[in-house]
Amino acid sequence: MSIPEITQTLLEAKKEKGISFVDLEKILGRDEVWIAAVFYRQASVSEEEAKLILDALDLGHVYLPELTAYPVKGLGPVVPTDPLIYRFYEIMQVYGFPLKDVIQEKFGDGIMSAIDFTMDVEKEADPKGDRVKITMSGKFLPYKKW
Repeated sequence: MSIPEITQTLLEAKKEKGISFVDLEKILGRDEVWIAAVFYRQASVSEEEAKLILDALDLGHVYLPELTAYPVKGLGPVVPTDPLIYRFYEIMQVYGFPLKDVIQEKFGDGIMSAIDFTMDVEKEADPKGDRVKITMSGKFLPYKKW
């Protein structure tokens, strides 16, 4: 996956300023994961939100049109090679069908929305090594009959 130029610009400015996604969460009033998705052009922002991001990073408003444009979402038709991203792909390869069956047993025939959706990432201390805790919450959307 090639990283868009705007993503590189935003990440470099973020690093230069010493700002974290949590810092940006406090400025925008939006979740850190969502803000990171904006950086990678996987979510769209309003002009107000774009200005807040650009001002926090001391970047000019010349980037407003690019940040507010509707993005093309997804990784594309490739298997991710970044080890951390690949593990999520691997998790879906191993647990995708089991999760589908469990969700459909509980809710019926449908899907979990990735549009009406939130995700939280937490760090859990563990004496055997810190753990990553990810909580995903998506609205259930039953398939319509017609």
